[in-house]
Amino acid sequence: KCQLLVTSLCVMLLGLSVATLSTVTQYGLRFTLISNVSLDSNSYRVIHHTAFYFGICLSMTLILAGLLSSAATVRESQCLTAMGFFCFALAFCGLIPAACWRYTHSTEVEDSMMDVYDFVYEEVRRNTSSFRRHELTAIHEAFLCCGKHSPFGDTTNVEHKTCPPSQVRDEGQDCLQEIQGFLKKHMDFVFSLLGIAIGFTVYGMFLTSFLWFSIHFSSNLYRKGKYILR
Repeated sequence: KCQLLVTSLCVMLLGLSVATLSTVTQYGLRFTLISNVSLDSNSYRVIHHTAFYFGICLSMTLILAGLLSSAATVRESQCLTAMGFFCFALAFCGLIPAACWRYTHSTEVEDSMMDVYDFVYEEVRRNTSSFRRHELTAIHEAFLCCGKHSPFGDTTNVEHKTCPPSQVRDEGQDCLQEIQGFLKKHMDFVFSLLGIAIGFTVYGMFLTSFLWFSIHFSSNLYRKGKYILR
């Protein structure tokens, strides 16, 4: 019982962590800027919103699984134990596809985000939109980077117009490399959190099933110990 209570507490903390990470991913400055700028043809906006809603649903499932398993442990209820096991199994069924998608599409998010930056940068370079210039300036300030190495010619003019003065003076980092490095760290953290959550959900399913069988057999033994004298 102590192991299940500790596991339930850890699962609830994991659920809160997933909810926090999903909220940061949805409303963080860097992610929001790229999402607002991206075109409908770019897949980043779809990935951005899907990740948020999936994370919130997953966090609610993990928190519910922790609460139900805790209550089942205290009250020794077969019904609550079965419900807790079901929530653990539901969370596991969501975590496995998410981890597989992260593994098989390891660079899709990074590529889509860099495509957005490429589009905005080339629009500004061709002087086709002053509004894009403001968007590019906001991206440079958010990522603390300055421009990119372009094969289409000199980009010094674009960098002087859109980069923070300190980045221009110090020859700031290439934005494509900065975006790629930032997202790689973020996605590695997400993958680690998914791995930890998978481990705890499997362990939670094992403990809840063991508790259910313990309650079931102990209740049967309790009934068998009663006799009626005639």
